[in-house]
Amino acid sequence: MFEHIQPYAGDPIFALVDAFNADPRPHKVNLSIGIYFDEQGRLPVLPSVQAAEARILAAAGPKPYLPMEGDAACRTQVAALLLGAGHPAIAAGRVATIQTVGSSGGLKVGADFLKTWLPEAQVWVSDPTWDNHRAMFEGSGFVVNAYPYYDAATGGVRFDDMLTTLRALPRRSIVLLHACCHNPTGVDLSAAQWDALIPVLRERELLPYLDLAYQGFGDGIEQDAYAVRALADAGLTYFVANSFSKSMSVYGERCGALSAICATAAEAALVLGQLRFTVRRIYSSPALHAAKIVAHVLGDADLRPMWEAELVAMRERIAAMRVALHARLVALAPGRDFGYFLSQRGMFSYTGLSADQVDRLREEHAVYLIRSGRICVAGLNTGNVNRTAEAMAKVLAG
Repeated sequence: MFEHIQPYAGDPIFALVDAFNADPRPHKVNLSIGIYFDEQGRLPVLPSVQAAEARILAAAGPKPYLPMEGDAACRTQVAALLLGAGHPAIAAGRVATIQTVGSSGGLKVGADFLKTWLPEAQVWVSDPTWDNHRAMFEGSGFVVNAYPYYDAATGGVRFDDMLTTLRALPRRSIVLLHACCHNPTGVDLSAAQWDALIPVLRERELLPYLDLAYQGFGDGIEQDAYAVRALADAGLTYFVANSFSKSMSVYGERCGALSAICATAAEAALVLGQLRFTVRRIYSSPALHAAKIVAHVLGDADLRPMWEAELVAMRERIAAMRVALHARLVALAPGRDFGYFLSQRGMFSYTGLSADQVDRLREEHAVYLIRSGRICVAGLNTGNVNRTAEAMAKVLAG
């Protein structure tokens, strides 16, 4: 029956994690997977989340199926986090938010929905983007193309080339955009660039699809939502998938959401109905515990400021590791420009290392990166940052 099936080559990131776990060298460093580790190299358990879970367990209530769209309190809190409490789009009923199985679940639900209702559209993703973006939309039957984004020569954005490409797209093309903390490059559009991009999206009648997996890890909760709010203020119709895996350190709980900001309340009601139907055809309903964590942390007067302070601490630790890595590399390899570590935002940076250099880092120095040269800065700490810099300098020296 299944002899014809091709073997699965494996996911390159998870395969690296397996190799890292099997590596007996005590000084090994894992900078491959997009997970935030604390100063001791551990996955943190946030006090705000612990307090929320204690309340959830103390209530000891029944555990029914959630509705297809998820928990109402969770959905309300998510919309307010994205757009700001009391935003006119929320007040007008133009926002359709569903709770999803992580932001990956949100991306998949949205992709299936769009393939049903915009079947002739094609999808455009940044060059480069998170590998699973392409796979998810192709899995829903879309043709996936790339628009210019990262400029290897400057470490910035090829913004003029990006605009030129988007201006030539067919109307109702779907454009996937990273709202902040671009994965894998760490290079974000500035507020001014978003302001210049939005008229192009409107004039070409393009559908923006924002991925917001790292809100709070760039410049702050409010600042990182700039694109989400600017699109809403401009009256555009768009989707945004967001995640709490990193910001609440609840990776395995799969806390995510998908929101559609529509032109009218009537459209939002239609979209919500069909999103519910799409969920029903995939996984029926999302996780109860995940919903309660999000609703408690975001909606409680005591837990919300506690969580925001914890998020600040995580963001500042990542920034400190960027500064430390940059300083050590500048000292070890004078004449080379490592300024990108300071200008990029979030958990990731593009190092410019070749695949062969990445292999040498792993084989000779037990420093694990994915072969594109992307580094997860959140895997660094004061105990491994200098050795990582020294290994990178040796590899760069040839």
